[in-house]
Amino acid sequence: MTASPALKVTDLCKSFSGITAANNINVEAADGDIIGIIGANGAGKTVFVNMITGYLKPTSGKIEFHGQDITGIEPRDATHVGVCRSFQVSQVFMTMTVRENLLIALAIAKDEGKAMLSSPRSPDLVAEADRMMQAYKIHDHADAVASTLSQGVRKLLDIAMAVVANPKVLLLDEPTSGVSVEEKFAIMDIVIAALKEKGVTVLFVEHDMEIVERYVDRVLAFYQGEVICDAPPAEALQDPKVIEYVIGHDHAPNPTPPADAASAAANGTESNA
Repeated sequence: MTASPALKVTDLCKSFSGITAANNINVEAADGDIIGIIGANGAGKTVFVNMITGYLKPTSGKIEFHGQDITGIEPRDATHVGVCRSFQVSQVFMTMTVRENLLIALAIAKDEGKAMLSSPRSPDLVAEADRMMQAYKIHDHADAVASTLSQGVRKLLDIAMAVVANPKVLLLDEPTSGVSVEEKFAIMDIVIAALKEKGVTVLFVEHDMEIVERYVDRVLAFYQGEVICDAPPAEALQDPKVIEYVIGHDHAPNPTPPADAASAAANGTESNA
């Protein structure tokens, strides 16, 4: 029997006072897929993410997680099921250390509200926090207060906190937003490696086409609330509609020339092709 997709979205729609923000979205994601979500501001990317994670209720359509209908689920229940997210702005406790942030996140994930009323420093939680810091390469900052961290390290902490509940599907909102050019690839190398090791299905919103081209298996391109392209990055970033409505001609990657043309160029001759 064929396994159910990790995530399946069928005819998903969302309207606000007669304005359509999402229109008949159909998407499937398998276990371990890494999917990039692109589109101009207002294209419907965040509305889509918010519906998947329970922060918005769809007007119509269906959302399934491993065959289970989770349409309209509450955010806390989505987390318990195995669908988690991070936000564009890091959701960390700025006056706490890296280790304390992870301990609080772990305690909430395991014991919910009771964790906030007692000291979440059991040996098991401390050991798990240490494992998370190792996985996300932030162990050298364990005792640093979050407000003193670089934006890149803060992003790693934020994502580590988002995955303490061991999600099967993780949605990230611009994981490289605010991160320096020097840090962005190193940050994504760490994040993607850690998530792939766990077999997590990842969908992330991103405006940086270099990140999209380098890390994703597929691209979902949004325009006016609709998915206008669902394809591997090499194909999607050359799609005429994606170039026109999403990335612009100035930012479209150069297509790889055919082998004979590339060889002719390298030899300083013209191809007859």
